[in-house]
Amino acid sequence: MAENGTKEKIKWTTTIIISSSLKSCEVATALDRSHKTRYSDSVENGSIIFSLSGVAFLLMDAKECFTSAEEIFLAKIEKFTNIHQNSFLVLSAAFHGPEEWKLMFRIQQRFLGSNLRILPVHNTVDVINLMCTIAKMASKPYIDNICYRMVTTEAYIIEQSPVWKTLQKLKLSSDSFNPN
Repeated sequence: MAENGTKEKIKWTTTIIISSSLKSCEVATALDRSHKTRYSDSVENGSIIFSLSGVAFLLMDAKECFTSAEEIFLAKIEKFTNIHQNSFLVLSAAFHGPEEWKLMFRIQQRFLGSNLRILPVHNTVDVINLMCTIAKMASKPYIDNICYRMVTTEAYIIEQSPVWKTLQKLKLSSDSFNPN
């Protein structure tokens, strides 16, 4: 705890594998400043992989999806989801109007039941914040902390539950009548 009573912010850094096609991209430049990054030609164009967290992001611009054939970008997304178990499609547009929402709906319909989640974003800051938040929460120390807090909360709820207290009273009263 800091002296002013607020929690200190601990800087989180991790290793990120970025597609070489994104070398000049603002997102890659911003990630370079705060994380250990490595560029690779062997990953899908437009992908960013947080290897220690087990999450992968595919960056796509809505305009590019409109200008290319639907089969091409759907094949790219399918290849990406087949490779990465925990995959996110980051679909950027300055404004998500009716056409962009229709595009997202078509992608959702096509990949319904798969491991793909779609994140609509507007700018670089949104992209960085979303990716880092998801990757951070999926990393080992944070996931262990979340699991511990969930178990603790569950135990507290059970202990404080009036239903649980009533069941305990019923069990105690039934034990006193038990002939065993």
